[in-house]
Amino acid sequence: MITKPDKNAARIGRHQRVRRRISGSALRPRLCVYRSNTNIYCQIIDDEAGHTLASASTMEPDVREQIKGMTKTEAATFIGKRIGQKALAVDVKTVVFDRGGYLYTGRVAEIARGAREAGLEF
Repeated sequence: MITKPDKNAARIGRHQRVRRRISGSALRPRLCVYRSNTNIYCQIIDDEAGHTLASASTMEPDVREQIKGMTKTEAATFIGKRIGQKALAVDVKTVVFDRGGYLYTGRVAEIARGAREAGLEF
């Protein structure tokens, strides 16, 4: 019998493998991305203290109004710019990019591009 590989289980395995090497600190926190079929979420996390410094997602009520009519890729760019602005507001200029086991293409790459446009360095 032929069985289909579980893509999400493979993604989680990739993410765990990468997380063994990557962690955020107070000087250089981690920009973590999670992507669902309809929404995208990102957080800036200080792993040493265990705190989320800033977050942005397409689920926020004010963001929902602004991204109405946009494609998912355009919304990801908007969220990248928003997380970049929030990071600069809490004095974070450099981050470690954690793509969450996803391929660096499409919406994940657009988050990174938007964050760089807003002024984050990674």
